[in-house]
Amino acid sequence: MTLQIQIQPIQANIGAVIENVDLNLTNPHILKQIHAALLRYQVIFFRHQQLQAQAQVQLAETFGHLHIHPIYPSLQDAPEIIILDSHATDLRDNELWHTDVTFSQTPPLGCVLQAIKIPEVGGDTLWASGTAAFKALPEALQNQLRGLTATHDIRKSFPFARFGTTSEAREKLEASFRKNPPVVHPVVRSHPETGEDILFVNEGFTTHINELSQTESDKLLNFLFEHAVKEQFHLRWQWQKGDVAIWDNRCTQHKALFDYGDAHRIMHRATVNGTVPYYQPRS
Repeated sequence: MTLQIQIQPIQANIGAVIENVDLNLTNPHILKQIHAALLRYQVIFFRHQQLQAQAQVQLAETFGHLHIHPIYPSLQDAPEIIILDSHATDLRDNELWHTDVTFSQTPPLGCVLQAIKIPEVGGDTLWASGTAAFKALPEALQNQLRGLTATHDIRKSFPFARFGTTSEAREKLEASFRKNPPVVHPVVRSHPETGEDILFVNEGFTTHINELSQTESDKLLNFLFEHAVKEQFHLRWQWQKGDVAIWDNRCTQHKALFDYGDAHRIMHRATVNGTVPYYQPRS
């Protein structure tokens, strides 16, 4: 008998909980169902998985080659997994709506995130759907946005004031800036697997719409930043130890709440490399 995963949608536009799965014991049939669920729901969750580092790496690698982050520390025996440790790293930049690493020419396809240590209160994460946000815009604005491009810059979320507080840290940050100069992406990108149109700007890294004046750009971006994360487009996940989230970074934004003070929160994240964003009109 072939095992079928059980899917519980969270809300109409985004998110589902996957049950009846042990991510330590997957097979090609289960992985095919997981990949299909990710395309449909954009972010999927698995309770109480307790994945070992190499198992997390292997799961993430079923989606593609893995990314090495230029700023955050990683596990010594698994450099593909970055450590998000609230006692070791300033994580306030995560309390800002963003799509991961859009400062790259090839932003990530997605991420596999596991909760290692969770505060008793707080530390939830929110995800928002860029496809639902775009569909909800007036048609005239949709058509205007399809012809625009925007600049994305790593420096917007990694300022020297927080990430360059020592000479060693400053030198490392400057090297990251040199390696990651500002890049240009379409304001509306096409999903390479579903073909759907996605609103592809985010408060974390998008600095300017290139075809507009600074005043016009600021006004439009501020509107889009606010619109993209409205309640009807997003969900809120309350973590438990061992939970795993997989999200499609091509069509979502997320925001990790830093509302737990000095409590300790540790997450392990594996990031899957993506491709160059593009826009192609749907036939």
